[in-house]
Amino acid sequence: MSSNIELEGVDPEAATDQRQLFWLVFPPIMLPIFLAVIDSTIVTTALPAMAASFSAVQRISWVVIGYLVSNTIAAPVYGRLADMFGRRRLMQMAIGLFCAASVLCALSTSLPMLVMSRVVQGLGGGGLMTLSQALIGERVPRRERGHFQGYLAAVIVIASTVGPAAGGLLTEAFGWRSVFWVNLPVGFVAMVLVRRLPRASQRGSRASFDGLGLLWLVLWIVPLLLGLDQMQQLALARVPLIGGLLAVAFFSAIILVRHEWQIGVPLIPVRLLRDPSIWRANAMAGFSGASLTSLVTFLPIYLQVVGGASPGMAGYLMLPFTAGVGIGSIIAGRLISVTGRTALIPGISFLATFAAYVAAGVWVADLDRVELAWLIAAGGFFQGTAMPVAQITVQHLAGPRMLGAAAGSVQLTRSLGSALGVSIVGMVLFATLASRDSRVAAVFADMVEQGKSAMDHLPAAAQHAMQSQIIAGFRAAFFTISIFSASISLLAWTMPLRRA
Repeated sequence: MSSNIELEGVDPEAATDQRQLFWLVFPPIMLPIFLAVIDSTIVTTALPAMAASFSAVQRISWVVIGYLVSNTIAAPVYGRLADMFGRRRLMQMAIGLFCAASVLCALSTSLPMLVMSRVVQGLGGGGLMTLSQALIGERVPRRERGHFQGYLAAVIVIASTVGPAAGGLLTEAFGWRSVFWVNLPVGFVAMVLVRRLPRASQRGSRASFDGLGLLWLVLWIVPLLLGLDQMQQLALARVPLIGGLLAVAFFSAIILVRHEWQIGVPLIPVRLLRDPSIWRANAMAGFSGASLTSLVTFLPIYLQVVGGASPGMAGYLMLPFTAGVGIGSIIAGRLISVTGRTALIPGISFLATFAAYVAAGVWVADLDRVELAWLIAAGGFFQGTAMPVAQITVQHLAGPRMLGAAAGSVQLTRSLGSALGVSIVGMVLFATLASRDSRVAAVFADMVEQGKSAMDHLPAAAQHAMQSQIIAGFRAAFFTISIFSASISLLAWTMPLRRA
């Protein structure tokens, strides 16, 4: 396998003028990144409206999880195919599939149809981040990559900031289906800009695609997430099903690793994971995805159900958090370019993130919705340092031959972490809701669909008890998310590669 890429007429290593390099590389990858990020945030503030439309609160997280499952599976596939056939071509295919699936999402008439459409959308979305990062690694000199990670972080700031507010406003004005229709004009412009990228010539053989590895990857991820979903319901009758699903996932994971280790051109570059810095960088990406996606999924629900915010107001309250994550990424990218230090930055910053999320869990009952939003935003600012460090570390160590597969592995672990994080936090939330009184989960579902008025028929004492139990559920959720942050800090402090 060789993917030594040479640009026709352009040598990135010789591009000493940063402005020239910026206009060559940045515009064509800007909108794919924007499209990927805004889709993950614009949908979250519409989730309660979707739940009300389909009367399926306890399964509404699968609108997020379904996307993440296919996104996780697709990420290494795009990375490997891009090494074989070229990243520009694969990016165009990914954008086209993403937009076509957005139409299916908007036309969905049931929750299963919406989830399946999101699965197809994830198959396209899995390439947007992976291929954008690989294009940077392919066409930008090593010492300039920190700057470009900062530029991308600026796009992430805009997309993350606009997403929740836009989702809330669109849902209030036009219904939840509109959050999918807006992908089409953005996707069209993205396709045009990607076509502007100079063509790349590729030398070397195109080894066969690792289809068996893809099969074992699916048999690992899907049963694992289905098993975690079943754990949300504390029912003894479900134990055999849960045990069977987790057993399939466990043995599939073992077979996947053995298979990928033995073949010459693996779908997942497990040999790279022998490097302690690379596997720690991938694990950081996974925990970062778990923390971030869990918050953008469940915090808007808390703000609307417990805080009494409208979808539009919930979107505005999410702005400090999403903007903070992006700003933190920008600052991290600039610091890496100036100092060359990588692991030190998230090692320190995620201690602050951990403290913020623990504080949110401790004081959630005493904070109003604005105070809680700003406390979570403080943690989000420091959380933004993980992904630039993970990408730069892996790109630095993987080298050009494995660049696409390495970028795909980071996106895979981030997507898998996101899916697992949402599943685990959802499991903790609903298990806590049902731990004392099985009626609480049903009341919570009614509140998501109808608002606080769903408890008006209950006596005052019962309302207070229900509200306390719902808050306890979210307290447990915040504590779970804080564990993800502590894990990132530990990984960063123990990473051997300190500079890139």
